[in-house]
Order: sequence, then structure tokens, then C-alpha cells
Amino acid sequence: MSLEIMGNRVERLYDVGVAGLHRLLAVHDRLTAARVIVVVAGMEGALPSVIGGLVDVPVIAVPTSVGYGASFGGVTALLAMLNSCASGISVVNIDNGFGAAAIASSINHLP
Repeated sequence: MSLEIMGNRVERLYDVGVAGLHRLLAVHDRLTAARVIVVVAGMEGALPSVIGGLVDVPVIAVPTSVGYGASFGGVTALLAMLNSCASGISVVNIDNGFGAAAIASSINHLP
């Protein structure tokens, strides 16, 4: 919603996590058409790294504090995202969707 308020066109993809990789690959064409991608993920925080390996645009990773398992309030996902080996990934703090939207909007509005 913040991205839309900032004047960006947004496409949302749900339930395309690492556990269902076939669902992620089914929308690969939509991912590669994007100028920037915001990925919100919890659990082990692997999704931004996977997407970063599939596209050549900036990926903004947002660790989330909700979920099940031993996520420690998002710290597990945050640390995994910070340690990603995929290039082009930046990471904002836990649950900082607004910060991710601000960065994505700045990228979208570059000439």
C-alpha cells in the first residue's frame, strides 16, 4: 500500500515461498519484468536469496517477525538475509515494510 501511495504500480505475489519452489518458478516472467522486487519472508529467510539468484534487478528483503518455528521474532530471517550470497540484495529491519517501500520507490523513480 505504501508503494502505491508513493506513486508506484504494484503487483503482489502470495504463497511463492521456497517450500513451494514450483509456485515461484511459475511466476518467473512476472519477477523478471519488475524494476525492483520487495520480498517479505520469515522462517529461515531464504526467499530473497532464491529470488536474487533468479533476477537481475534489486531485491529488497524484509524479514518478518510472524510465523511459526524458531524464528525468534524475525531475528533468524534477518540474519539469513544479511548473510545472503546473492548479489543485488539489500535488507531492511524486521517488519520495516515502509522502509522497503521508500527504497523501492526511489529506485522506481530513477530516470
